[in-house]
This record gives sequence, structure tokens and C-alpha cells, in this order.
Amino acid sequence: MYEREVARGVGDNEEIFAGEEEVQTASKSQWSNKYRPRKPRYFNRVQMGYEWNKYNQTHYDHDNPPPKVVQGYKFNIFYPDLIDKQKAPTYRIEREGGRKRGQSFAPAGEDDTCLIRFIAGAPYEDLAFRIVDKEWDYSAKRERGFKSSFEKGILQLHFQLKKVYSAISSLPSLLVFWFNFWQYLVNLHSVKGGKS
Repeated sequence: MYEREVARGVGDNEEIFAGEEEVQTASKSQWSNKYRPRKPRYFNRVQMGYEWNKYNQTHYDHDNPPPKVVQGYKFNIFYPDLIDKQKAPTYRIEREGGRKRGQSFAPAGEDDTCLIRFIAGAPYEDLAFRIVDKEWDYSAKRERGFKSSFEKGILQLHFQLKKVYSAISSLPSLLVFWFNFWQYLVNLHSVKGGKS
């Protein structure tokens, strides 16, 4: 199973993602004397691409592209020797410092990160990776869609990050509009005031 996934390799916009974080397995004490605890094997990919927002369109072009940003993840975690095969492995998001979903503590221009923890049970220890903390796209589209399944001992979690279209990118044009409108009203008022 693992070898088959590795043989598939990575796509044009993908890179291998192996940045594992150390975490403690909470339920390990219940079964560690009965089974030899071990980490599951995995073959993960991170999907990278260009973000062509207003700023990048102004300052970059296709010959001189902007820096690549994370656009999604494909986690493939292998649990061939899971003792309780009826109970599927799960995952959860863990944010540090009491930060809630949607809150940002990162400096300007940087993304917040969080841990995604995979929990399976005996004989596997928990596994965690640090990912960009942005909202996920749960649509069912083939390439952009969300997939979460556990079949034949493989937990697959594939998701794209939502693209954020901010009204702030159009803020300069809105400010110019309202400034010009304000000037128009001031001029209109001064013209009417001068005739009386």
C-alpha cells in the first residue's frame, strides 16, 4: 500500500510533506504493555501554487511570478496492523495559545499555523503535522474537493484551502471614489452658497 502511494509520486504543483511534529499519545498507557507502540507510515503531499491577488498582479507577471503559497494538503496515513479495525482513525486540529478558529496572532504577511493530529489507537502512536491554519474548502469538486476516507488500512485526508477574496484589495479604489464624491459635494455646496 505504502509503496504504491510512493510510486504515484508528486504532481507538478505538489511537494512531499514530511514535517512531523512530536506529540504525546494520550491513550498509549492503556495498551503499551500489550502492544509495541509505533508511528504509522505516511506519504503526504502539500499543494503549492501562485496567488494572483491584486498586489501580485501589479508587482509580478508570468515571467517573474510571486512566491508560491500553500493551497492544500493530501495526507495518506497507513494503519495496516490496527488492532480494532472497526474503529476508523480520526484527526483533529489543535491551536496553540488559546487561539480560536478564525483568530490570527501571526505578524502581518505571515500565516498562522496549527497542528493536525491523527489518532488511531493500538498499536499506533498519534501523529501530528504543522499546517497553515486557513479555512478548508469542503466542496465536492474533483481536484479542489475534500476527501476523508479510511479504506484498506489507509486514512486519506485531502483538502484545499479556501481562497480568500478580500474587500480590502479594492479599498484604494473605494477611497478614491468616496474622496471624489466628497469633493463633488463640497464644490456643489460652495457653488450654491456663492449664488445667494
